[in-house]
Amino acid sequence: MNNILSFDKMLTPKIITFVYWLMLLGAIISSLSSMFGSYTGFTIGKFFMGVLYIVGMAVGARIWCELLIVLFKMNEALQEMKGK
Repeated sequence: MNNILSFDKMLTPKIITFVYWLMLLGAIISSLSSMFGSYTGFTIGKFFMGVLYIVGMAVGARIWCELLIVLFKMNEALQEMKGK
């Protein structure tokens, strides 16, 4: 508890993993909505756009979360260097 209160241990990297899974769930829901959620019915073009959306959003979410994790890994490395 002391590590969290004194900011020696970072809590956010654990939260980022949870946010990543939420973003993937949002990508799946929004792509399924774009595929099947229209009044005009199902078309092959909407299906491929939905697949493209899910791939693009999944890759984008992964890159965003990895960049945030890299920042925290850099902080950990700096803290180790400071301790030596």
